[in-house]
Formats: sequence, structure tokens, C-alpha cells
Amino acid sequence: MQQSKPKPRQTAALPVSVPLVTEPMSILQSLGAARRNVLSIIPKIATTQPVVSGRTGVRWHMLMDPDAIRRVLLEELDNYPKSLVTKNLLRPAIGESLFIAEGAHWRWQRRAAAPVFSHRNVENLAPIMSAAAEASLARIEAAGKRATDVYEEMVRATFEITTKVTLSGSDSFSPDEVHRAIDGYIAAAGKLSLFDVLGLPDWVPRPSRAMAGPSLRQMKGIADDAVNARRAEGHEGVSDLLDLLLEGEDPETGRKMTTAELRDNLLTFIVAGHETTALTLSWALYLCAFDQDVQDRARAEAQAALKGRTATAEDLENLPFIRMIIDEALRLYPPASVISRTAQADDTLAGREVRKGDTVMIPIYALHRNALLWDAPDAFRPDRFAQKPDRYAYLPFGDGPRICIGASFALQEAVIILATLLSKRRFSLVEGRAPEPVMILTLRPEGGVWLTSEPA
Repeated sequence: MQQSKPKPRQTAALPVSVPLVTEPMSILQSLGAARRNVLSIIPKIATTQPVVSGRTGVRWHMLMDPDAIRRVLLEELDNYPKSLVTKNLLRPAIGESLFIAEGAHWRWQRRAAAPVFSHRNVENLAPIMSAAAEASLARIEAAGKRATDVYEEMVRATFEITTKVTLSGSDSFSPDEVHRAIDGYIAAAGKLSLFDVLGLPDWVPRPSRAMAGPSLRQMKGIADDAVNARRAEGHEGVSDLLDLLLEGEDPETGRKMTTAELRDNLLTFIVAGHETTALTLSWALYLCAFDQDVQDRARAEAQAALKGRTATAEDLENLPFIRMIIDEALRLYPPASVISRTAQADDTLAGREVRKGDTVMIPIYALHRNALLWDAPDAFRPDRFAQKPDRYAYLPFGDGPRICIGASFALQEAVIILATLLSKRRFSLVEGRAPEPVMILTLRPEGGVWLTSEPA
């Protein structure tokens, strides 16, 4: 019998959430559920316990204990590299780039990219963010009172920012082509296969990933063209990410990145750099429309700080509540909702025996909704971030040495855009069009985030 698809949960008091598992599932049931929505295989008990273990082909452990998570992400980093499933899903698209690489190869790539994300450089990039916020506001205003999919609009706005930061002045990079290629790859190859669930080695071919070939070739071809054009023509003006990657070299060997490595890192930053912030902003706008009192308070703060103009980096310190909304959106709907590692040696985590080869997962979605760590965990309460949470109870960007290199960039971008929009427009939900949180590679609002808006 075919299982019915669980519906997202929303009540008058709570925003949409993913229905978690309350009954044991077979391997095939788990596979079917994971291919629809990775989060739907998280057991409900993970929101009330520090650790949950089981076996679905391979032994696995889900950690919601901050001390155990600290051990995995910080104290015993080398014992917990990224899992084979994660690498197998992403390596065909982004190779041994910063997101996938381990050890020395990861460290020198991280050093090469770090300057573009320094505090000073992130502040210097704020005018690009402000310009994108202003353009986005103009498009929303032009729609009048018609319902708008703000997810699509936020994707457009953040992609404009990301391409200018990574490839400023490049005419060889078509946003529409890149979007089609990325979405095509995720649709074909971004879902778990039965071989992944059973823990078969990565040399066993995954048919769905073979089907992603055309999208993959298109995506890599576009990036290769951009790299080759920059090498041939150079670039005037402020250094962008591609310039910094071209200049970077391994301090031990003097080796520079090959065209393939440059391409893979470009694709990593372009995909991660716009998708995650677009998702954060989409969920934040949905939550503001869901709770009009929060929206009114945020608007008052934005209007007092901006006085009718577009937000800039200098305004950030005067927008603390807007930042709390962003933080709460990241808690309820973390874009990267599961971290997966493979144990390289026997260990003990949260009192649970871990054997070499076990999969260790940090289900950030469940961690952020764990009743042992959060009051009213499913409720939208931005004020909870008036105080800093336990560092390892809140992981929207991961943590440890491999914390997201672009976290400060993303937060600045999100606050600038959200403050600009809320200062001028009042957003409302569209009845019957609630978004559904679905994770394949990222936690997307399936069906879009449809809102109406009017002048504030």
C-alpha cells in the first residue's frame, strides 16, 4: 500500500513544521520518506532526548547533546570527517572543494578564501547588498497587492549579490543558466539512493546521479568559461572571490589551484552563498507574515533606524530585533538541517557506544526544536535571542574549524534586505498557500512562500 504524504503541521499558534516519525520504519520506507523529505525520517523522540541510535543498513546515532556535538565538531574533528553519503551526493558537482576536502587540502583552500570574508571586506561589500535590497523592494512594490512568491524573489536578490562578490564584472555568467543547471542537478542527483541507505561503497554506481550528467556538464561548463575568461582578460577594480582564489597558493608547496579546483570552489560559493540566505529570508518573511505583532515591532525598529532609506552596514547595530528574527528563522528552518559524519575510531558520545564506521548525525532541525534545550521549541519567539543560547545547541552555520566561512556575510546580507523590505511593506499570508518545509539538500519551502504586501 502506498503511504500518504505527511502534511506540514501548522496551528493557529505555531508556524509550519515537519511531521517527524513516531513509528519504526523499514529500510524501504525510510528510503521512500528520505527521497521525499530527509527530515521526515527523524524520529520525534529526537526532540526530547540527547541521543537516538538505530540501524538502517548501517549503525547510526543522532546527537542532540551539546557536549557530544562539541566533541564531534571541535575536539575530535579528525575522527569525524564528513560522511561518505554527503561526499557522494556533492562531489560530482563541487569536487574536492572547500566544502568536501579534508586535512591539508581543506586548510589551504580555506586560507585562500578567507580574505574575502574578513570583517572589513564584508562591510565593504554592503553597498552591493543594499543595491540588491533596493532592487528587490522595487520589484515587490511593482507587484502591488498581487500575491508574490517571495522565495523566488529572495533567490533572485541573493544571486545578484553572490555573483557580484564572486565574479564582479563578468559577462560570461548567466544567472538563469546557472539556476537551471543547479536545480536540474539537485532534482536528478540530490536524493538518497537505496545504495546510500544500505551503506554500499561509493564505487557502486548510483543510477540517479548518472541521469544528472547533462545538468552537471552545463554547470561546470559555465564555471570553466568564467575561470578561463578571467585568466585571459584579467580584472580591474576591487578583488573578488575569483581573484583571491587565483592568487592563493599552498604555503607549504607553492601550488596554486587548477582550473577544476577554481571551478569547484566557485560553484560551492555560488550555490551555498545565495541559496542559504535566500531560504533564511524567505522563512523570515513567512514568519513575519504569520505573526503580525512581530512584524509591526520589526517595522517600527527599521523605520526608526532607516528613516525612509535603504539599510546599510552602518545600520546593523540599530537593528537588533531584525537580527533576532533572522536568528529565530535559522533556528526553526536551518537551511542545512542535517550534519553527517563517519566515525574513524571507536568512541563514546552522550554515553552511547560509537563504533568505527558508524554514521554520526547532528539533525540540526531536531536540535533546534529539542525540548531539553529550548522553551516552547516549535513557537516563533525572536526574543529568545535577546540572550545567547548554548553555542552547541544552535548551529545554523555548523561550528568548529569547519564553521561556514560566509556566516557573517550571510547575516549582514539578511539583515540589510529584511530591514529594507519591512520598513516599506506590510506582508500577509495567502490563505491555503502555506509553505511546506522539505529538505533534499537544503530546507526549501516547497510550493514557494506566497505572500501579499501593501505599503506600510
